[in-house]
Parts: sequence; structure tokens; C-alpha cells
Amino acid sequence: MRQELLSLPKGLAEEVSRNLVMVARLIDEDPEQSYAYARIALRLASRVAAVREAAGFAAYATQKYSEALAEFRAAKRMTGSVELWPVMADCERGLGRPERALAMAGEPEVQKLDKAGQVEMRLVAAGARRDMGELDAAIVTLQSPELASSSVQPWTARLRYAYADALLAAGREDEAREWFGKTLEADKDGATDASDRLAEIDGVEFVDAATLADEAHEDSDADFDDEDDEDEDQDEAEVAAAERAGDQAEYYDEDDDEYEPVEDSDVDVTDEIVVIEDDERDDRDERDDRDERDNV
Repeated sequence: MRQELLSLPKGLAEEVSRNLVMVARLIDEDPEQSYAYARIALRLASRVAAVREAAGFAAYATQKYSEALAEFRAAKRMTGSVELWPVMADCERGLGRPERALAMAGEPEVQKLDKAGQVEMRLVAAGARRDMGELDAAIVTLQSPELASSSVQPWTARLRYAYADALLAAGREDEAREWFGKTLEADKDGATDASDRLAEIDGVEFVDAATLADEAHEDSDADFDDEDDEDEDQDEAEVAAAERAGDQAEYYDEDDDEYEPVEDSDVDVTDEIVVIEDDERDDRDERDDRDERDNV
């Protein structure tokens, strides 16, 4: 790529290079943004093969298969390389033309591919067979020395996974489980969801820890809400009791300036109010004193 960019003026080459870096950085996590950077690079340097290839992969990642195929074909014409042949065939699948993908799998270009490219072409051909409803043919297509090999290569996990998935689709569950297990052995980076597929076959259900935490938080909130409701009920009861107490007759001494007789009250207070005159209070005090001396 660097060599191709040297054909551009320095400033332009740097600008194109920055956009291509962003294409590669975002293509997995944000395909749409990656595609936007690829379009900028394509506008700046459409005659550079590396730019056409990057634009093709960005379009492929966003499922714009017709556009991707056009860019891959352009890159192939510029370089004469066949390394893009498998992904071009997969674009045909994406466009709903699996028979063309199968035809490409039989072309001489496949023999010029390296081992990784040939395995990739086998995966595409098997996928095309499945698109056409030919499950048994797809399984046979994937059976190869690379599948049987015990050595782990960059393509091993994907090849084993595709084989296990095809077996499961054909109803061969026991064999599928075995090959999902073999996929896990080769998939050190977790590129596939083989572990989830195994759990699904075994009837194991995983619960996300975050989901459990959210449910616990909701239960806690519900408990707090219940406690708040109880507190509110208690407060309301106390207020009501206070109001009832306030409705009762209040008793004052007649000499109290704030004394007001209670009117229209349901409480009969005539027997409750005892007014003690000053003379009576003095006589009572004298009797109490005399009784106390006699006792002494």
C-alpha cells in the first residue's frame, strides 16, 4: 500500500493514508463510519488499487454487495491478483446469486490462491450450497484435509464452526456438538460463538450479570417503595389521630381570659368542668393542715 501511495503528491498521499487508517480501525466496530472514510479516500485517489480494495471491504461490511463487488473487480484489474476471488464470490451470494458463487469456486483462479484463500473459497462454496438448500452437499464440501488436520491454523476455528453449524442444520446434533467442541479448542481469541452454541445444544441458559444486578436493584427499589408507603400510612394515621384529638373539648378555668365554652360539641362536658372558688380552696387547705397536725 505504501508503495502505491508514493505515486501521489506528498500532501495527497498523507490525506489518503489517514483515511485508510480510519477505514481499517473502524471497519469492525463502526462499519458505516468506516465506509464514510473509504468514500473520502476513493474520491481522492480512485486510481490506487489499495484504495479500491479498502472501499470494497468497507462496502462489504455494510452489506453493499453490488458496490463492493465493483470495487473488488477494479482492484483485481489493477493488480492482476486473485486474492480477492473468495470475497468476490461471497458478494455474489449476498446479491442472491449462489449459483454464480459456485461457478467461481470451479474457476482456475482458485488454484492460484494460497492455502488460506482456498479454505475461504471452500467456506463460500459451502455457504452457497446451503443457500440453495443443499445441506448434505454443503457438509461434503467442507470435508477436507484442512478440516481433519489436528494442527491449528488461522482458518481452523471458522472451518470447524461452519462444519458444526451445517451438521446441526441437517439434524445431526451429536456430531455438531463434537465439532463445536473442537471449534472451541481452536478458537483461542473467541472469534466464534461456539461456546453459546454448545450451551444451547445442552440446554444451558446463561444469565447476564448486569441483568441480575438490574433485577436486584428493581427489587430493592420496590422494597423501599413499600416502606415509604407504610411510613406514609403511619403519618396519615398520626395526623388523623391528632385531628380527632383537636376536635375534643378543651377545658379552661373560668378566670382564664382565653376561656371559651364549647358549642355544638358531641362531647358532654358539663360534668367534666369543675370550677373551684377561692373561698372553698382556702377552707380545704385549712382542713388539710389540721388533719396533718392531728396525725402528728
